[in-house]
Amino acid sequence: MTGTRQGGFGPLAGLRVIEMGQLLAGPFVGTRCADFGADVIKIEAPGQGDPIRNWGQHQHQGKTLWWPIMARNKRSVSANLRDPRGQDLVRKLLANADVLIENFKPGTLEKWGMSPDDLHRINPGLVIVRVSGFGQTGPYSARPGFASVGEAMSGLRYINGYPDTPPPRFGISLGDTLTALFAFEGMMMALWWRDRNGGKGQVVDAAITESCFAMLESCVTEYSKAGYVRQPSGSGLAKIAPSNIYPSKDAGYVVIAANVDAMFRRLADAMDRPELASDPRFATHLARGEHAEVLDAMIGEWSSGMTMAALTARLEEFGVVYGPINTIAEVVSDPHFRARGMVRDIEDPEFGTITVPGVFPVLSETPGDIAWLGPQEIGASNAEVYASLGLDAEEQDRLRAEGVI
Repeated sequence: MTGTRQGGFGPLAGLRVIEMGQLLAGPFVGTRCADFGADVIKIEAPGQGDPIRNWGQHQHQGKTLWWPIMARNKRSVSANLRDPRGQDLVRKLLANADVLIENFKPGTLEKWGMSPDDLHRINPGLVIVRVSGFGQTGPYSARPGFASVGEAMSGLRYINGYPDTPPPRFGISLGDTLTALFAFEGMMMALWWRDRNGGKGQVVDAAITESCFAMLESCVTEYSKAGYVRQPSGSGLAKIAPSNIYPSKDAGYVVIAANVDAMFRRLADAMDRPELASDPRFATHLARGEHAEVLDAMIGEWSSGMTMAALTARLEEFGVVYGPINTIAEVVSDPHFRARGMVRDIEDPEFGTITVPGVFPVLSETPGDIAWLGPQEIGASNAEVYASLGLDAEEQDRLRAEGVI
């Protein structure tokens, strides 16, 4: 690990980010900043902290295994945002910050006297990243929102799963992560514009519903011009073939994506059935889409006669696009993920040796890094951060006793 607990590495070295809010979407924006060298100061409620500190079904010696993912490279400062004195401390931090990230219910910052207008009077160049379920405006803006609701209302969940079954949720909080990525993208655009247009900050308004909606590809235009409502299509895509999952002899599954004509010819050769490529039912993309069920059955019969190792070796030999459906155990041991630094073993005083996701994307000149896995104690950086605001040890002790920090 390189760098320091105050950033100092990567392309965002020198950027000061104040992270308010909790759980997933907002803090993941902060994690993206911290992974690339920003000094991210996470504001937590005294004695409570971010609920993510206690989340997860599995723990290590009483410590959650979510925390080192969401808190890495960050500093923690405690402040009671329901106390005017705590609010004032945060305002002082924001006066010299580049970015504020918050994911409270819309109107909460305003209630605390920290609306964008208020904050821009203190710091005109501040970029304020606001993450919420439905956005800061509109009929639903006052509603609380979580990823599951955003995925549902955006139309994303409707097209997930199999026909004639209830739409399942994703195995992760996908809407939160998508929103964080869009919010991070908006933040970087706002910083770029600020630094080229007189130093003026602005608000980035990122909604879970809209982030999920943005992933719907051609669903809107298909409905607009053809009246078509896309339906769930199970493990494949309607009229796209072959592009599905196929079984191996040893109970594994592999994705084979050979829906382009040239790729399908390679697959037909790998199956020792080159004649399939000239069969009128399968010779073109449109024809294969019309006969997808028959084609999938043929490929499944062929694939199920080989072990996963033999099947993937055959596909590799013929240059067919494929990928096994891996468990997390298989991902962690995969040599490609390891060689790319996407899976890393970190030595940590709290967890010992722990395997964590790496930092991506990979930048050739200013890569991100993992300096540390985050503060275990709420307000672990109070002394150094509040000292920088002019609060001596005695004043900090008094505020701590009064529940302000």
